[in-house]
Amino acid sequence: MIVVDANVVVYYAVPGPRTPLAERARESDPDWHAPLLWRSEVRNVLAGLARRGEMDLGLAAEVMGAAQGMFGGREYEVDSTAVLERAVESGCTAYDCEYVVLAEQLGVPLVTVDRQVLRAFPRIAVALEDFA
Repeated sequence: MIVVDANVVVYYAVPGPRTPLAERARESDPDWHAPLLWRSEVRNVLAGLARRGEMDLGLAAEVMGAAQGMFGGREYEVDSTAVLERAVESGCTAYDCEYVVLAEQLGVPLVTVDRQVLRAFPRIAVALEDFA
């Protein structure tokens, strides 16, 4: 069981240079968990790809549907106070700290590519490259 940030989900769902790493992470541990926020973050990336003409809107919707299917009930609300505390303490965004708080709550690693999160939370955050 791991918590994955939205970037890892995008790398897994949208073919690109980091897709093989995300695929290896999924093979290593397919039990992915995330805060509900992941949906908005991934939708935002997909909308940007569609706006720039890098992905058809219909495909973006299909990718989102497939990504949602990967989580099947493993999405969580997180404690706002804990998120705010981590954000203030670390200087990371509250968005990023949602993933941190969930990983802490579940007692599992957070797999991410976010360098600031990796530096601020070395006991819980693991680089995608290292996990894969």
